Amino acid sequence: MPTLTDLVRDHTDLTETDVEWLHALVSDWQLLADLSFADLLLWVPLRSGAAVPADGPGARGGRRGGGTIDTGAAVQGWVAIAQMRPTTGPTAYPEDLVGKVVRTGRRGLIDVAWRERRIVREGDPEWGSGIPVREESIPVRRGAKILGVIQRSTNLSSARTPSRLELTYLQSASDLAKMISEGRFPVPGEEPNMVRSPRVGDGLMRLDRGGGVTYASPNAQSAYRRLGFPADLVGESLGKVTADLCDTGEPLEEALSVVLSGRAPREVEVEANGSVMQLRTIPLVVGGTRIGAIVLCRDVTELRWRDRELMTKDATIREIHHRVKNNLQTVAALLRLQARRLRIPEGRAALDEAVRRVGSIAIVHETLSHTPDELIDFDDIADRVIMMAGEVSTPETKVAPKRTGSFGVLPAEVATPLAMALTELLQNALEHGLANRFGTLEVVAHRYGEGDPPREPAGVPVWGEWPGSDAHDPRVAKEAPAGRGPAAGPRLVTIVSDDGVGLPPDFDVESSNSLGLQIVRTLIVGELGGSLDFRDRPGGGTEVIVDVPIDHSNRLHGPRSAQP
Repeated sequence: MPTLTDLVRDHTDLTETDVEWLHALVSDWQLLADLSFADLLLWVPLRSGAAVPADGPGARGGRRGGGTIDTGAAVQGWVAIAQMRPTTGPTAYPEDLVGKVVRTGRRGLIDVAWRERRIVREGDPEWGSGIPVREESIPVRRGAKILGVIQRSTNLSSARTPSRLELTYLQSASDLAKMISEGRFPVPGEEPNMVRSPRVGDGLMRLDRGGGVTYASPNAQSAYRRLGFPADLVGESLGKVTADLCDTGEPLEEALSVVLSGRAPREVEVEANGSVMQLRTIPLVVGGTRIGAIVLCRDVTELRWRDRELMTKDATIREIHHRVKNNLQTVAALLRLQARRLRIPEGRAALDEAVRRVGSIAIVHETLSHTPDELIDFDDIADRVIMMAGEVSTPETKVAPKRTGSFGVLPAEVATPLAMALTELLQNALEHGLANRFGTLEVVAHRYGEGDPPREPAGVPVWGEWPGSDAHDPRVAKEAPAGRGPAAGPRLVTIVSDDGVGLPPDFDVESSNSLGLQIVRTLIVGELGGSLDFRDRPGGGTEVIVDVPIDHSNRLHGPRSAQP
């Protein structure tokens, strides 16, 4: 379904400022629909020369005119760009009408409201689809400009004698409709409410000009009882009552009394008696005179309690990661001490390898201790692992590893094994491919499968199974690595390449006795469900290609036989 912006751009001459106003209105017009017990349709005029239907049933919306109505502007027809159904009553439109185009004259009330710049009501209900529907049209004004017309349609099939609550709703809806037609709602300069604001059914209070409560719905009354006010709110000053309930000896927010007296539009939260309540004030200004306000309230005690619990858990998890990092660093320090005492070169080398493996895990936990969630910017971790590999290389090697491309943000369950595997591959390249010689060592990262057109990293040949690679390029291997299936979902390719001595003629990663390579294969194939491929680098040297799925929930785990 096209968006409001798409429909306005494709069918109308409205400006960007007009669209922003309409977005602000639509983001908040659930309030009008609920107070009215009615469906809302927002119609805007088609641009001059636009194609309109010659005839057709269209949506209900007033009595059909017999001919073209002079609107005072060259309006050929209307397009519906937004629709809202009420949560307080039955809908008049079970079908979706967004994108509907009708010609001028088919929606009589809309044409009149546009021409006369006033709210137009229909006296008798319409029975177009077998149910009685009362129609009303409200012009949408921004400054001196009319942007469109809201068609308000009330299903009268369940009509009955209205209660005081319903009468208050309808009166408030009428006041809001007048404000829309006068360009006073949404409130100019106020940001649209994009978070979960209180709704009509959560609790509603109607205030007079002095901030006194003239009506409080049962839900609003119950919410204030939970705050500690047992009496009836009607006749009380809402600002004073709320300030007294929240009086803890601490200075109160200066704007609280102003907001709760109905003089300023704002949302606030108050806490008392172990309960938390969210309040939203909407001043009612009709004909340039403030006549009172609507105050919506919602008990958010459980919601805020859960938020605090989540914050506590997040802090606890970060503290755990910090302590794990410290413990791993302690283990690494103990292993270094032990290595210095050994006189056997093989034993010392084995302990040094263990120190590097523990260090790569510690880097991940250190990063997790500073993040609010389990997502990690892996570029920083990769750079530290690469730097660590360069620092421990022998003086005879003289290699400065570097990174090309970006790993991006990865979940922790991918980052930890990938960091260990990267450490092993870098160390393997330094010890075997580039031992006692000058050379280059590069790590290339590339993501694909996330909606962007796949492509090779610049200057790095990849295998033909990689989406976007050139299967006719002689540099590209014609067969995918063993165990590699079709890419599904977002994936990450990491290439570790060096220009060293290359692979032995009889090299086979599956039969290799190297502990480091067995660890890499277990992590990449067994734990991450990815693929691992060793091949000769064009021009000399070795390339190791690691391809892993990024989305952990969709990861296909490799066979358990991959474990050493």
